[in-house]
Amino acid sequence: MKKTIDEHAERFSEAASTYDDEQDSEAYHACARHVVDHAAPTARETVLDLGTGTGAIAFELTSTADCVIGRDISTGMLDEARMKASAENIENIKFAEGRFREPNLDSDTDVDIVTSNFAMHHLSDDEKREAITVISALEPDRFVLGDVMFFGSPDPEEPFYSPSVDDPATVGILTDALTDVGMAVTEVEFIHEQVGVIVAEQQ
Repeated sequence: MKKTIDEHAERFSEAASTYDDEQDSEAYHACARHVVDHAAPTARETVLDLGTGTGAIAFELTSTADCVIGRDISTGMLDEARMKASAENIENIKFAEGRFREPNLDSDTDVDIVTSNFAMHHLSDDEKREAITVISALEPDRFVLGDVMFFGSPDPEEPFYSPSVDDPATVGILTDALTDVGMAVTEVEFIHEQVGVIVAEQQ
């Protein structure tokens, strides 16, 4: 991890009020759409959205899911998400502090689907593996990861990758981490040379 968790949390809290407006890249929006489409929860399913930010993915899933649980390290982002939920009167969504490796769930919570969009790339490769192990232990039917990831050679001159704060993995490292915990990678979608979506299912 290029920065500590607290440093990342502070950085995103400072940007929370304008974060949504600044996400104007077509690749970013395409990635989010693919995550939502692959998650496709039913009315009986619970979704855990890790690195939920202001809830962009989480809110999209509330229309079909029974319950959506959003977790993030940034209090500022969570405050924005809660304000949106209140303003829209969305009741089947819950936001709280939580991390990839410590998602802060009640022991009796059953998670059917896990999603994450543009968040895991802040972890080191070893930390990503730890996070994927924790996610797999929740025994979701599927995990949908949209993120900054390398299909080719890393290029900081291209969008989405800033070496000072980002630590993306290659697609190969991510798929290996998923298969190593016993999940089956069923889809790898290319969005941009440095952005993709991976879908993994329990076997």
